[in-house]
Amino acid sequence: MDAYKEKIFAFYERQKRMPSYREIMDILGFKSKNAVYKLVNKLIDAGILSKDTTGKLIPNNLFQEVKLLGLVEAGIPTVAEETVLDTLNLDNYLIKDRSSTYILEVKGDSMIEEGIVEGDLVIAERKSDPNDGDIVIAEVDGGWTMKYFRKKGNQVYLQPANKNYKPIYPENDLKISAVVKGVIRKY
Repeated sequence: MDAYKEKIFAFYERQKRMPSYREIMDILGFKSKNAVYKLVNKLIDAGILSKDTTGKLIPNNLFQEVKLLGLVEAGIPTVAEETVLDTLNLDNYLIKDRSSTYILEVKGDSMIEEGIVEGDLVIAERKSDPNDGDIVIAEVDGGWTMKYFRKKGNQVYLQPANKNYKPIYPENDLKISAVVKGVIRKY
């Protein structure tokens, strides 16, 4: 089953989408869609794949476990030895609920003091009731933005993490779509 899984994920990496049942049949050299159906169900039962609400296949663990070696000093250099402490699965670490999670690319500089810069990817989890101080994806007066959610008494507003921008107080409407759970930056 691992060889089949690797071929399916190789397709995903190349095409940036999961293959259809017909494409899986071709990739794996199966003679029938029924064989693909049985394999897909085994992969779903094993937790490797799942289906979204429309029935499309979704990969569950894109990132295999990676060695967690320990800590790295970001201050004064210290002597360190490479010791495998554990392994870490990035999917499980970054994504709590796959069905309500999505990724957005950051545009703009209003969150730079939080360390979120243009070109970063943010992992957002659908949630409409954020806590004060959460970074949210929000629709405010018809436009979308990412800011800190702030609450003072009965008043709510959006606070940028850049001193060059002012807080946004909704004039008509504020809808919170999601809470940012993580940031990905590739160097």
